[in-house]
Amino acid sequence: MNHSGCGFFLPCNFLVRCGGFATHWDIVKVGLLLNPRKAGGLKTLLALRAALEERGCACVLERETAQLAGEVSDVDASSFADHVDLAAVLGGDGTMMHAVARLGVFEKPVAGINIGTLGFLTTCTDSEIEAFADAVAQGRYRTSVRMLLHAQVIRKSGAIETYHGLNEVTIARGETGRLVTLIAKVDGEWLNRYRADGLIVATPTGSTAYSLSAGGPLIEPQSSVMAITPICPHSLSQRSLVLPDKVEIEISPEYEDDVTMIFTVDGRDTTRIDPGDRVVVKKSSRSFHLLRLEGASFYEALRQKLGWQGV
Repeated sequence: MNHSGCGFFLPCNFLVRCGGFATHWDIVKVGLLLNPRKAGGLKTLLALRAALEERGCACVLERETAQLAGEVSDVDASSFADHVDLAAVLGGDGTMMHAVARLGVFEKPVAGINIGTLGFLTTCTDSEIEAFADAVAQGRYRTSVRMLLHAQVIRKSGAIETYHGLNEVTIARGETGRLVTLIAKVDGEWLNRYRADGLIVATPTGSTAYSLSAGGPLIEPQSSVMAITPICPHSLSQRSLVLPDKVEIEISPEYEDDVTMIFTVDGRDTTRIDPGDRVVVKKSSRSFHLLRLEGASFYEALRQKLGWQGV
């Protein structure tokens, strides 16, 4: 990808100013964020940093990642936006989703280096670090802008808790084995009364995750939609529904004496939903910019991960 808007590629330390060419050298900074629970992660981190620095890029380790490397850094992931031009997250798809919360407002490219096999969200595997460093140094990549969900848990007391998610928001039964009853509204209009194990509101990115396991549709990542998918519904007539991303979805327990439910965002943030609470979900004003190498394809990923053979 040509990030200057011109018809050629630029090395990572060549800066073009808006409003004309200002041909001076400026080091591009790459923030590094490691999942400490990934076996072999430190080795991959050091190899990635070496490959990037060999090509003229500077690397900034966030505080916890630096500690794992036996170093010191005063930069938190939440302040990366003030210190780096792009971020590289080492782990897997789960690590990438966790990075949404850790990075906060970060409207810059985020690359995923999968320590293992290639996932839906990650850019490359740890065996492709040299190629990745070449692509970053030469500006040969593109960004895939993904929508985020903005979810608010509005308590019966009036207290409000706010969350952002890349994949999905889920309301599900808690420790009991009983079905729950949930009322769903779209822009204030009654949609349905669901008797199920729970409900998922998923983004196009999340359509290949929990929603897919619950019978939801596959959605191309750039689609301007989100999907409501019931989890193990009592009635087979209750199917997944795809809605435009401009709507606001409200979900609440129907009965005052219903069981306590569990609310999660990307399997990460977890809180209780009690009778009288409401969950309001809509498209976030923020977005997540996935870094994609040239030639990477969502459809190829589908064929690989789902084992599609074609004709």
